[in-house]
Amino acid sequence: MAVENIRRILSYVRRAVDDYNMIEEGDKIAVGVSGGKDSLALLAALAEMRTFYPKKYELYAVIVDMGFEGVDFSPIKVFCDEINVQLKIVETNIYNVIFNVRKEKNPCSLCARMRRGTLHDGVLELGCNKLALGHHYDDVLETFMLNLFHEGRLGTFSPVTYLDRKDLTMIRPLIYAPEKDIKYFVSKTPLPIIKSPCPADGTTKREEMKIFLKKLDREHHRGLKHRIFKAICKSGIDGWRETDGQ
Repeated sequence: MAVENIRRILSYVRRAVDDYNMIEEGDKIAVGVSGGKDSLALLAALAEMRTFYPKKYELYAVIVDMGFEGVDFSPIKVFCDEINVQLKIVETNIYNVIFNVRKEKNPCSLCARMRRGTLHDGVLELGCNKLALGHHYDDVLETFMLNLFHEGRLGTFSPVTYLDRKDLTMIRPLIYAPEKDIKYFVSKTPLPIIKSPCPADGTTKREEMKIFLKKLDREHHRGLKHRIFKAICKSGIDGWRETDGQ
């Protein structure tokens, strides 16, 4: 992996990690890997950061296999071997339960809860104390706007969240990284990205909000998203808060 290609992503990750004290000496961190660009970019960045970050940590990867037919995770296994990261794949029948058994009309919320619980258990089985998730800058904004529009409250997910029932800390080192920069990194780096086979992909409220925010940003001289993000970071009104944010 060319260092020059990952340098910008590393700068975002390092800043977020330092600003929110995401990594401590001796941490065992698992990256929740979906096969998409965000989680693989995060995995690559944290793997590279091990070589120079002053606080030493161990790194793992966990995939929740939803049970979609024809999905091959072997390229991700090869990539993990190349960057010296142990990969754990947790097999489930979540797809069958949601789409065939329950026939959910709005599957995203239930799917997220089931995946989250399975992911947490898989991470704990590895003996990890932290779970790194690939939510980025645009996810922060979209979640904030979704909560405002659909729930009438101000809030988005937190950079760091401690789950006391699991004794597990979730961290989101990509929160400063705009999606466009992640896309650029992925275009220059041979990551084993797996296209989502989910029937609901691209039809969610989150996708609608993504399009809406892009339109607003264009109409307001491409500064609106930055101003909203800055307000969230400086806010004293529960700006950073854990939420499903579907």
